[in-house]
Amino acid sequence: MRPIGFITIQNGVFPFTTTGMFEHLFLECMQCGLSWDLMLKKREIFRSCFAGFDYDRIAAFTEEDVERIMNTEGMIRSPRKIRAVIYNARCFQKIQDEFGSFCEYIWGFSDGKTILYQGHDTGRIPVSNGLSEKISKDLKKRGFKYVGPVTIYSHLQACGIINDHDKDCDCYHKINAQNPTIRKRRNAEKY
Repeated sequence: MRPIGFITIQNGVFPFTTTGMFEHLFLECMQCGLSWDLMLKKREIFRSCFAGFDYDRIAAFTEEDVERIMNTEGMIRSPRKIRAVIYNARCFQKIQDEFGSFCEYIWGFSDGKTILYQGHDTGRIPVSNGLSEKISKDLKKRGFKYVGPVTIYSHLQACGIINDHDKDCDCYHKINAQNPTIRKRRNAEKY
């Protein structure tokens, strides 16, 4: 498995192991239409409802689990999102089987390199681009839900595949030290 380390996102720390990647995708799914701060505040409720973000256990959830989760105090009561998370866990397992790990799958799109896009380190940061669009389409083709290009761009930033930090930021250098880097021109960016 590709070592990725820990990334901090607005006071949320995620170990980007395969389980950490699933947790982040889980939170992005639940976040659609809501704030990221709310997701971080509800993170422990999600953890208790969804088996500590264990995608293998979540993939086995039934309608009884959906009801249990819906009735949990403080939970986001969206049956569509809850079912999407369960379905995404099943899709996640298939990617694990095919690629050996979700990390290998997602890092395969950048050939294992952190991408430094022209202009991003000076504050011109898009909400999505050609790479996030490509990965989003592939994930949707594989059955994933709530994985649009904006969500995927955020995920690529979080796990270090795209480094959009300012050159003066400590995170910029920490991320670049973890993996080989490649500089690229902007790619179908949307702001």
